[in-house]
Amino acid sequence: MITKLVSTQVDFQKKLSSLLAWDSVSNKQVAQTVDDIITKIRNNGDSALMDYTNTFDGTSATSMEALTIKLPALKQAFDTLNEKQKSALTIAADRVRLYHEKQKQRTWTYTEDDGTMLGQKITPLDRVGLYVPGGKAAYPSSVLMNAIPAKVAGVQDLIMVVPTPNGTSNSLVLAAAYISGVTQVFTVGGAQAIAALAYGTETIPKVDKIVGPGNIYVATAKRAVFGQVGIDMIAGPSEILIICDGKTNPDWIAMDLFSQAEHDEDAQSILLCPDADFINQVEKSIAKLLPTMDRKSIIETALTNRGALILTKDMDEAIALSNQIAPEHLELSVENPQEMLDGIQHAGAIFMGRYTCESLGDYCAGPNHVLPTSGTARFSSPLGVYDFQKKSSLIMVSDQGANTLGKIAATLADGEGLQAHAESAKYRMKK
Repeated sequence: MITKLVSTQVDFQKKLSSLLAWDSVSNKQVAQTVDDIITKIRNNGDSALMDYTNTFDGTSATSMEALTIKLPALKQAFDTLNEKQKSALTIAADRVRLYHEKQKQRTWTYTEDDGTMLGQKITPLDRVGLYVPGGKAAYPSSVLMNAIPAKVAGVQDLIMVVPTPNGTSNSLVLAAAYISGVTQVFTVGGAQAIAALAYGTETIPKVDKIVGPGNIYVATAKRAVFGQVGIDMIAGPSEILIICDGKTNPDWIAMDLFSQAEHDEDAQSILLCPDADFINQVEKSIAKLLPTMDRKSIIETALTNRGALILTKDMDEAIALSNQIAPEHLELSVENPQEMLDGIQHAGAIFMGRYTCESLGDYCAGPNHVLPTSGTARFSSPLGVYDFQKKSSLIMVSDQGANTLGKIAATLADGEGLQAHAESAKYRMKK
């Protein structure tokens, strides 16, 4: 069912590249559909948004009020949870908040000997849009991971959009919005929701940045409106890569592979290990445990199409291949993961040790679970407070500094043939 590869095979790199290949927004038909939706939302606002929502979500809204969830309803959703759910959601939120408080950046300055002051001013974004999926599953954890860093950063206005197929909302999602500090909620989704956030409608305010995962239409729409607003990333399917020394319980490894494969049929689960016998054990564990899974068909499809058990020459090669793949989630299921850490260059999140399963990071460990996918961990980072803050340079030149810096600026400006630049600097120089 799952592909088995050996790194010493002549065509290994070709097969690996084929396995990893993914472009979530390459479909021209989808792009055209999204462009049409964006145009109609820009031209017709609420009216178009209601039409699309009624069509795609099976609702019958005649006003935007019917697609708006008031803040008291969010608190009510939290209050109606059972105590176990309340506790889990609250503790997870507290841990996520504590972790992200440590990321907060602050304004800084320094003053040079001549009195010139330089620095950087940190300010939060004014308004952020949060997209929460509402299709195959409900994701309260996604609300926590996207909303809490924004609130820690100081964002005042947080607009959440979430599709509610057939008008059915999820109480855990609404409760998560309540404890995360979401300020407005609209039950709209798809590319039309992204367009509404980017350009604004009569009811939905225009935002400065859009964050949150979604399907191919949502991803395509986010790419299309980038520049009009900021976005977090274009996310592909979820990924897990496990480096194991062959000494972890193979059932644990199999279930960790399942944990990503159950997201959707395009998710990717890969094991790198230098122990051929252990790989066979994991394969047997997969066959044994798969029939017990509620989402068996999704897991099976994902493992068949994009999963792999890869035999490496040694652990060093496993690390090198991991860096090549640059996975979203990387598990170091080994005895001494700290010893391997210096060798890891590219990964969205690194889970260290046999007891650190990736699912703990999804929900409650504290670090953000919004991570770069499809190899973009080579140049991207997890979502964080820094994504909701922007930086302005501070420059206050003293009269003495104007003389010193003016000479330098004027010389360079003259060299570029920009007379006004040079003269502007010279005007402030002492005669």
